Amino acid sequence: MVVSDERQRVMPTDVDRNKGKVLGYKEAVLLTNPTNPDLKGEVDDKYFYSNDDKDGKVYGWISSTNPPLGFWMINPSNEYRIGGPLKQDLTTHVGPTVLTVFCSTHYAGEDLAIKFGQGEAWKKVIGPVFVYLNSNAAAKANPSILWNDAKKRMNQEVASWPYEFALSKDYIKFNQRGTVRGQLFVNDRFISKQNVAASNAYIGLGPPGEAGSWQRENKGYQFWTKTDNKGNFIIENVIFDTYNLYATVPGFIGEYKYTSNIKVTPGSNIKLGTLIYKPPRNGATIWEIGIPDRTAAEFFIPNPPSQFKVHKYKNNSESKFRQYGLWEQYGVLYPKNDLVYNVGTSNYSKDWFYAQVTRKIGNKTYKGTSWKIIFNLANVNIASNYTLQLALAAAHEADLHVYVNDEKIQKPHFSTGHIGGSNAIARHGIHGLYWLYSIGIQGKLLVKGTNTIFLVQSSGLSPFEGVMYDYIRFEGPHQ
Repeated sequence: MVVSDERQRVMPTDVDRNKGKVLGYKEAVLLTNPTNPDLKGEVDDKYFYSNDDKDGKVYGWISSTNPPLGFWMINPSNEYRIGGPLKQDLTTHVGPTVLTVFCSTHYAGEDLAIKFGQGEAWKKVIGPVFVYLNSNAAAKANPSILWNDAKKRMNQEVASWPYEFALSKDYIKFNQRGTVRGQLFVNDRFISKQNVAASNAYIGLGPPGEAGSWQRENKGYQFWTKTDNKGNFIIENVIFDTYNLYATVPGFIGEYKYTSNIKVTPGSNIKLGTLIYKPPRNGATIWEIGIPDRTAAEFFIPNPPSQFKVHKYKNNSESKFRQYGLWEQYGVLYPKNDLVYNVGTSNYSKDWFYAQVTRKIGNKTYKGTSWKIIFNLANVNIASNYTLQLALAAAHEADLHVYVNDEKIQKPHFSTGHIGGSNAIARHGIHGLYWLYSIGIQGKLLVKGTNTIFLVQSSGLSPFEGVMYDYIRFEGPHQ
């Protein structure tokens, strides 16, 4: 099975799964007596093979027959998919099964469930997708021959989009589409006095909505591309309609939205010129934890529990989080006391667990956890407000409370309320829907010297409840 250059491996069979032991949920099966003895002790789980839609243009299987046969799913466009380029979906799994998922709530939950009002009219063209078969005798010794050929064919299909053979009047052909182009910069005066090119940003057109609404949008078409290192972008083959322009920029929190609606007409070539994104910011950075990239991948990811053999890929470091039972390792590393992070001495890649999960009490009971961030302030302006920028990479059935220097008060200084249905912890997703909270903290709550911020995830009904952090930043007084 091949999902990417890194995720390639010999797979178990349906029979192997049926003989195995079902674990914490039905998709995860411990292989106890597989046909291939090298796989004994591994866990098979279809969620190991999920991909962001932006990375899911080609994937499939290579058989062991002589000559080998490649069986590939090619998605030449993601315009008909929902939730934007970072939406994760299943690709392949034991069967051998190959999927193209058009609409799902995976890694998002109810926020992406399609709902209709009374009498609401709706239609949408899904696909076409391309199924590609290839074969080469030399692939017996080098299966990558078929994979590399499939990638070449994928590039051909992408270049051929939109297809001309589709006859439906609802399928929009090339001459009924337009192009939007421009250049995106970031203006954060606390980082640079100059505007900074928004390099490698995901920028796209979607139905009108609020900033960031694209990740929960599920009825219209979306058209995304990636900026170059100077922030330039070209969005091609856009179906005629009215859109908002959105972007998410690595290295910066928040969501960009262009101020005006963009009306694309057949054959139009819209030049937006220079665009400026001002990310959320109230004051200078006092300290920060993580990297603002909408994932928890930079934090500490443990090895799986010792009873499970490591699920190996061609390049295992690329998918270290795609192992079963990682959430169980929190209790191993922190058997009695919860995580404490000391700003200035702790290292988030070693000392910040990738997910704030629940703690198991006894055989079947779980409870929420309380993490501490300890930091020192040389001076405090008690008359000013400070800001905690709290970006979450995922949340599942969570209720996150924030306390400042006193965890025992009756009401937290901030609460997210009950959020999230991504199930990203159980599904090895490293991110789900993105959440950003700019939390004001009164200076009078802080003290000169040692301060503590408590992050209390209060929900505790299952091992899969909790949050994944993307990035945390503590800002000085408003300026």
